[in-house]
Amino acid sequence: MYDIEYYFDKSGYSAISDYFADLAKKSIYNKTVRIQKNKIFAYIKALKEKYQIEEEDFLSAELEIVPAGKARDCGFDRSMVAAYGQDDRVCAYTSFVALMEMEAPKRTSCCLLTDKEEIGSVGATGMQSKFFENTVAELLGGMGCYSDLALRRTLSNSFMLSSDVSAGYDPAYGECFEKKNAAYLGRGIVLNKFTGARGKSGSNDANAEYVAKVRKVFDDSEVAFQTAELGKVDVGGGGTIAYIAALYGMNVIDSGVAVLSMHAPWEVTSKADIYEAKKAYKAFLENA
Repeated sequence: MYDIEYYFDKSGYSAISDYFADLAKKSIYNKTVRIQKNKIFAYIKALKEKYQIEEEDFLSAELEIVPAGKARDCGFDRSMVAAYGQDDRVCAYTSFVALMEMEAPKRTSCCLLTDKEEIGSVGATGMQSKFFENTVAELLGGMGCYSDLALRRTLSNSFMLSSDVSAGYDPAYGECFEKKNAAYLGRGIVLNKFTGARGKSGSNDANAEYVAKVRKVFDDSEVAFQTAELGKVDVGGGGTIAYIAALYGMNVIDSGVAVLSMHAPWEVTSKADIYEAKKAYKAFLENA
């Protein structure tokens, strides 16, 4: 145990220092395990028996410690979902289901699932990699019409929804939101015309014509949607992969499910919003 003298405030940054963040690995005391070396051996032995993990595997493994509980109903009316990691599984899942359910689209459509968005979309599996660009180039090559100009034109003529969650209004932290321009649970999928920090810094900003086009697609398919920003200016903020896709010249806007307690061990979403998100993504893929 550590005697932590940090005070708690609503930002959470000064609540617990990263230095003191440690895992409660096990609590059963074994009298035969008396020295640190033997304790480490006991942990390694347990990992070997339960997960077939060798000590050397830690040199290359990506070990993630997450809450063990399953997703569950939330609320007196069970209208919400409480679960770990809904940012951004809730949008990834609905996007994939929409792609699987849709009929033959008017244009070539895809669902692109990328990694490491929270750390800048870096690496070979992040949106900053050339994976998507290379895939489109391969398609053009297979059609016998590849050129650098054709690739650039294809990407710039594309339309995209950046499927990422938005910050749902939380009364406990009401001072962090602008109530007239916040997302609320149960009111449908959220359109974020822009994200960023301190207003629009570091964000994509969808043009008015494209926002109108997406609105029409949703209206024609009777999709419930709302518009919002990511928290109050100079207080809230955030980012997605939208600005990276916009570098190709394509039209893109952020659209996703409103979440309470984003990035917390347990996040909360509305079941109605999840359904509307799937409905919205399907309508976009078929009609945009």
